[in-house]
Amino acid sequence: MKKFLLVDDHNVVRSGIMGLLLELFKPSEIDEASDGNSATEILKHNHYDLIMMDIQMPKTDTLGLMEYIHIKYPDAKVLIFSMSAEGIYAKRFLKAGAKGFLSKDAPLEEIKKAINLVLNNRKYISEALASTLAEESISETSGNPFNQLSPREFEIVSLLLSGQTISEISKLLNLQVSTIGTHKARLFSKLNVNNILELKEIATSYNL
Repeated sequence: MKKFLLVDDHNVVRSGIMGLLLELFKPSEIDEASDGNSATEILKHNHYDLIMMDIQMPKTDTLGLMEYIHIKYPDAKVLIFSMSAEGIYAKRFLKAGAKGFLSKDAPLEEIKKAINLVLNNRKYISEALASTLAEESISETSGNPFNQLSPREFEIVSLLLSGQTISEISKLLNLQVSTIGTHKARLFSKLNVNNILELKEIATSYNL
């Protein structure tokens, strides 16, 4: 029997994927988590054949969660299932240990393909992402300014874009407010923006 963990803050999304998994894998057992805290608690007591996880969730440093899962449970197979921009997020999460990055807009057959590949210990990336990675490897450069951010800066910019304040981010990442402020100033300089509004504008232009 296959065991799955769905980590997503949207009930509708979890219900839809649950229905698909129950149809594809009979019998199967499916657990649900709505944020990072509930996911880490569930993982302490269960082993899963596949974890499907969103990126944008309240009070959750998802990249940190991905790294934690990869270190704590190195055999865990994680498939990112998100509306967030593949071109910006996918490389980060694959590097952090995810087995694949799948868009919630993907057609049903592509979702089935991704799930089966990851279950069979293979990686899944879309044709579009494969093409982008190939182009970048040839040119050895990337026009995406977010790629120049450090892992910590990228975590912070993602949390800022999700609406979290400096004090909320400091608690989430267990860092001093001043440290978060320093990272914020540095990433603003790298992205050549002066405030959150400009950050959101440049993020939107790159489908972040």
